[in-house]
Amino acid sequence: MTPATVGVVAVGAFAGLDLVSVPQAMLGRPLVAGFLGGAVEGRPLAGLATGAVLELFAFETLPVGASRYPDWGPAAAAAGALAALRGGPWDSAWMVGIMVVTLVAAWLGGLSLILVRRLNAVRLHRRAEALEQGDARSLGVLQAAGILTDLVRAAVLTGFTFAVGERVARHVELSWRAPRAVADVAVVGTALGVAVWSAYRLFGQGSPRRWFATGALAGVALVAGLLSW
Repeated sequence: MTPATVGVVAVGAFAGLDLVSVPQAMLGRPLVAGFLGGAVEGRPLAGLATGAVLELFAFETLPVGASRYPDWGPAAAAAGALAALRGGPWDSAWMVGIMVVTLVAAWLGGLSLILVRRLNAVRLHRRAEALEQGDARSLGVLQAAGILTDLVRAAVLTGFTFAVGERVARHVELSWRAPRAVADVAVVGTALGVAVWSAYRLFGQGSPRRWFATGALAGVALVAGLLSW
């Protein structure tokens, strides 16, 4: 394992920790995690562009309340680093392979969060009597164990995404026969479609949705006019 790979795993671990445990400073957003992952590999702009695409997917879910949601931070950190390995996010079909693995990894990350919470609940149950008696040491042990477990979980998820993503991306790149533009359209088109649908859902029913649709069509018409001018 190279020092750069260790750095990527460290970034992903803290990005995953940021989602729930600490410090909740938006480090786990794909835009930030992707940028940091690319920076570790020496190409932060490649990581930033990759994180921007993943951010569009992340708009679909909001980590609030008891909702289930993917863990984008570790996956995005690994994806940003993988994009940086090729000098940019749009090198042939490399990005298609990265995106497939990253989306699956983010979903698995969401499932791993549930397992961590169940493990924390078991620990809490074991120390319930001590906590009821006001044992501060037991409280500190529970907090430290929960944070450490979450950190390890995110580190494993980042390493998995990086290792599997590199293999899958390399395989897709070697076997890709379509024009390069097809890969670009597949990634960007899918991400934009998800983002538009997510924004559309946020506007509720009736008049807000109609105003949103009107604004979106006006924006598309404006961009098309500027491009053809």
